[in-house]
Amino acid sequence: MSTGYPSGPCNAPAQAYTASVQRLYDLMRGEWDGESTDRIVTVPNLISLIRLLMIPAFVWLLAHEGTEVWGFVLLGLVLATDWVDGYIARRTGQVSEFGKVLDPVSDRVAIAAALITFVVVDALPLWAAALVIARDIFVLLVGAIALLARRIRIDVRWMGKVATFDLMWAIPAIAWGGLNLPLSHAALACGWSLYAVGVTLYYWTAGLYLRDLVEAWSPPRTD
Repeated sequence: MSTGYPSGPCNAPAQAYTASVQRLYDLMRGEWDGESTDRIVTVPNLISLIRLLMIPAFVWLLAHEGTEVWGFVLLGLVLATDWVDGYIARRTGQVSEFGKVLDPVSDRVAIAAALITFVVVDALPLWAAALVIARDIFVLLVGAIALLARRIRIDVRWMGKVATFDLMWAIPAIAWGGLNLPLSHAALACGWSLYAVGVTLYYWTAGLYLRDLVEAWSPPRTD
């Protein structure tokens, strides 16, 4: 997997650090080195589906006065279990092509639903939500073009996972403060700081995905 760093002696420390973090990350998640299957009915895919079905529930709770805290709890549960389905798939040999699509789609749909809900209840500025959603649509289009035109699935980059994890904390923190819940000032300060870092990484990886598409589209070299 590419780290996104240019090659060269000056960047060797950064490359080594990223590689070591990637190895630790893979070890913690039980990275699967075997082949994926075409099965659809698997335990990890069921977990991803349950996470999708929980989205309307946390949206309803967040949108109604007096139940916002429970909405945050359920949203946190949906986002915090992001790693569960992938971990189980790798540990039990149930990695599937369908799951490779369903898992990230579940994350994106959950984040998009939360963003739209927060904007509707005036807990998050429209521009902040639009930046995240626009980037997700762009990456989705890049992946769809590569899959349909070249039958190539562009792998999720590690830095993109870091950006998503960052925003999973930033957006709820901003919304918590926007709804004037307890410790709202601290939540806003922390949330906007994380948001700035997360969005920067988000668009950086979007550029890397675009480069992946260009490389996939280019004819293979013969030399």
